[in-house]
Amino acid sequence: MPLNILILGGTGFTGPEQVEYALARGHKVTLFNRNRTRPDFFKGKVEQLIGDLNDDVSALKGLKFDVVLDNPTTFPAWVRNAAQHLKGNVGHYIFISTMSVYPDNSRPNMDETDGTTPVPADVDPYTLVRENAGKYYGALKTFSEQEAERQYPGRVTVVRPGLIVGPLDRSDRFTYWPARLDRGGDVVAPGTPDDSTQWIDSRDLAEWMIRLAEQKVLGTFNAVGHTRPMSELLYGIKAVTTAGAQFHWIPAEFLASQGVRGWRHMTVWLPPTGPTAGFLRRNNDRAVAKGLTFRPLAVTAAETLAWHKTRTEAEKKTMMEGAVAGLAVTKEAEVLAAWKATQKGGPDHD
Repeated sequence: MPLNILILGGTGFTGPEQVEYALARGHKVTLFNRNRTRPDFFKGKVEQLIGDLNDDVSALKGLKFDVVLDNPTTFPAWVRNAAQHLKGNVGHYIFISTMSVYPDNSRPNMDETDGTTPVPADVDPYTLVRENAGKYYGALKTFSEQEAERQYPGRVTVVRPGLIVGPLDRSDRFTYWPARLDRGGDVVAPGTPDDSTQWIDSRDLAEWMIRLAEQKVLGTFNAVGHTRPMSELLYGIKAVTTAGAQFHWIPAEFLASQGVRGWRHMTVWLPPTGPTAGFLRRNNDRAVAKGLTFRPLAVTAAETLAWHKTRTEAEKKTMMEGAVAGLAVTKEAEVLAAWKATQKGGPDHD
């Protein structure tokens, strides 16, 4: 049965995939956003409502929807503001949260019952603004989850993704690797080949959320892929390129001594010890049981690389400089030289 779906956001990264999949399955789609990211991206295909969750939600007045997909909310005030008009007019509310709600990442295979980050007692979560997002991100998402349940009791699905990857991802947190391996040559590979990593293709996430809406599945889910070794990720990406990259596996301690940080410079990776031992090893059994599926790494890698090649030269230059995420070309050369100077003829690469 076709659904009347409202997508908050819808033109950024995961949103366009939700729209295309929902339309392909015969649903009616309405977007509510500021119409700034890819303006009029779906003009003629969907109904566009223009507003701002922060202060102008008047376009939602008097409307009813079967389901709402809340993609952009970081601040609980955004949930409350939209609910001025949506409360009582929505059958199902699906909220995209984050794995960052979990303050403890020290143990592998932790599931949705793990404790989440509370808002500090001296902070009013309803008054925080964009400048506070980084400092209180996990706490704000936790409170936003709770706010959704307050506004739409018994009608909420909370989806907690980890690293979302694929075409359209301008964070470069995954895109760095296909782009880097496509250049070939000597490549800094972080830690050991057995270190864990975990991600989800934006299209797998988006399509699963539409299916959750169709089936009206309630509850909280870790929307992450299966844990895989870093070697599987890098060799899998290398397989869709022809440049012949050579990996140099450099220990976490040495990378740290060179000012190279996991996640920021060595994307899709964190040291698998101490406080980050479980960060890339979250349990996804509950989501898989409710139909979350994963496309092959080769597809994600090849299509992300193809998309990257369509980016502007300025965007590509930004990646080469490591300005957003990844290791700058010059810094990688320095780290490789320093590492090779410590070796005495022993193998450090594939």
